[in-house]
Amino acid sequence: MIVNEQLAIDHGLKKDEYKKICDLLKRVPNITELGIFSAMWNEHCSYKSSRLHLKNLPTKGKNVIQGPGENAGVIDIDDDDAIVFKIESHNHPSFIEPYQGAATGVGGIMRDVFTMGARPIANLNSIHFGSPQHKKTKNLLRGVVHGIGGYGNCMGVPTIAGQTSFDESYNGNILVNAMTLGHVKKDKIFYSKAAGLNKPVIYVGSKTGRDGIHGASMASASFDDKIEEKKPTVQVGDPFTEKLLLEACLELMAGDSIIAIQDMGAAGLTSSSIEMASKGNLGIEMNLNKVPCREANMTPYEIMLSESQERMLIVLENGKEEMAKKIFDKWNLDFAIIGRTTKSKKIELYFDEKKVADIPVNTLVENSPMYDRKWKKAKLPKRIKIEKELFKTLKVKNVLSKILSNPNVCSKEWIWQQYDHTVMGDTIQKPGGDAGVVRVHGTSKAVAASVDSSAVYCWAHPLSGGKQIVCESWRNLISVGAKPIAITNCLNFGSPENEENMGEFVECVKGLGETSAYLEFPVVSGNVSFYNQTKDIGIKPTPAIGGVGLIKDYQNMVTMDLKEADNILLVIGKTEGHLDQSLFARDILNEKNGPPPEINLFNEKNNGETVLKLIDKKYIKSAHDVSSGGIITALSKMCIKGKKGATLKKPNYLINQFEYLFGEDQGRYIVEISKDDLESATKILEENSVHFDELGSVNDDSLIIDDKTKVSIDDLIKSHTNWLTNYMEN
Repeated sequence: MIVNEQLAIDHGLKKDEYKKICDLLKRVPNITELGIFSAMWNEHCSYKSSRLHLKNLPTKGKNVIQGPGENAGVIDIDDDDAIVFKIESHNHPSFIEPYQGAATGVGGIMRDVFTMGARPIANLNSIHFGSPQHKKTKNLLRGVVHGIGGYGNCMGVPTIAGQTSFDESYNGNILVNAMTLGHVKKDKIFYSKAAGLNKPVIYVGSKTGRDGIHGASMASASFDDKIEEKKPTVQVGDPFTEKLLLEACLELMAGDSIIAIQDMGAAGLTSSSIEMASKGNLGIEMNLNKVPCREANMTPYEIMLSESQERMLIVLENGKEEMAKKIFDKWNLDFAIIGRTTKSKKIELYFDEKKVADIPVNTLVENSPMYDRKWKKAKLPKRIKIEKELFKTLKVKNVLSKILSNPNVCSKEWIWQQYDHTVMGDTIQKPGGDAGVVRVHGTSKAVAASVDSSAVYCWAHPLSGGKQIVCESWRNLISVGAKPIAITNCLNFGSPENEENMGEFVECVKGLGETSAYLEFPVVSGNVSFYNQTKDIGIKPTPAIGGVGLIKDYQNMVTMDLKEADNILLVIGKTEGHLDQSLFARDILNEKNGPPPEINLFNEKNNGETVLKLIDKKYIKSAHDVSSGGIITALSKMCIKGKKGATLKKPNYLINQFEYLFGEDQGRYIVEISKDDLESATKILEENSVHFDELGSVNDDSLIIDDKTKVSIDDLIKSHTNWLTNYMEN
């Protein structure tokens, strides 16, 4: 095949990028080399539009062992224990083929974690679909959920938390973000940096097929009308093989034979070999005839770009080959010595005794494009003016029922019941709370994790939205009694070549970075997913934040279910009644303009740390952060979980009832405290200058909002739980 400018463009490269490749090589690349460049220089692998801005994120902290740049981030959780975690997107494949796209997304993120020596202990996900009325939404949701559950359940890893939303901006491009946590001893962490000369390069796992070729490139392009033609680019997963691969890798890792190990994820053998060589400042030479293939007559181009699943690349110590082979033979997995490390600092590939690629590693990595894209700064929208007369036409009970049944608020039990959330026996807080919690096996410690996003806030004002979503993660961890340690992010946006989209990305990242730095909540891993659009219609900006925190004694864990009648309910944090961009404004008033709520970082940090002090003193019986839908929505969920009611007090300062109940002011928690502990608890709040209000008290049977409004627990449950089940079953 003749390589020329048009063929390069067909591979997703720009004209100037192709010229740069020719200049770097001082020749025209052959087809295999062109394929390698197209994979390594796309957005998914090179971060060419995002690197400039990601550099500004805070990535260090006293608990950070490994920040961005490896397969996953690693944090210290005391003693000899560490947690490895990361979130990644599998958006484009999941829209094309929802079951396999979602399944292989889960499989890929688990490999990222166990590649570093950690046994996966928990999965989470953030999934976003189009309007429920859209013709494709129901089938896409069903396929994605079955794919996530099918892979995770077969692997025997619990899915402990997640997030699901619906918005018409996802009609042509759904989002599937998968997150995994793994546990490892600090002296058994493995990295991808190759080292030493003439060391054997080993291929292990499944055989290589033609599935997933150009998967990484496809993930770096917009959809068009020919979407069905892209199905061959979607990988096919086999969780049973991955389970074998996990056990085999961990068995080999128990010794001292591995120098470096890398998952074959996006761009397969290409990215894994080049990343290992680049980090080690070495070359790698490979004989592609030795790569185990499951299909006949595969070309070097196909072998290098295949994204067949359940494969690893390992650099071994010399003399360890036979021992390693016995382990993989025992687990019935392929094992092949396909190459060696060299001093050439090149990727050199041979096939049928001919050299088919000869590329300096630095041309693929250090010399990859980095763009400073043009971007537009978003203005903070003006506050909306709500006519007070509108409130007179509304009844609180009816409004609450509608919000509780909103697709983005309602119970997602239909989804998480299809996931195994108790396997391994260490899940101590299942899905449906503020965060999932798993015990660190054999210890008194527990790890909490949540995943959150807020596309509406980010769309209204990206800088504020970026701040808010980090704060939301922070509050969710604190609400279960965990000290927040670090976050991972999956940044889902439209085309970076669009100035408005790029502006959304830049400002979201800025907000995310400022907040992470202030809260001492660093970013240790992540992923950027651009081109989430069909033709020119992009998604709302959707950064997903996965937060991880530590509970030193799992018996101090807090849940959101109300516990006992006559206990006092407090709202921590000030309520000012912010309705702009709230569920109330959008769902009840059909008002979609206005700014998101203001973020006060001092209050966020101070309020959260003070709540943790109250939890440490065992004053808090239940807790829940206040987010979408305001105080009354948060309290209703606490009532539903505990099958208890609550009697509200009228606030002692002037504020409209609807603003008070449904406003989405940030930095707030609802906490339940016994009368005996109230004085001691309020003293701590006052000493720490934390604003709080007495919301009311717990009762046994109903939510009493005022003299005229009383809602039974059964009615709350009905409003909250019926929508999704009815939608999926009808």
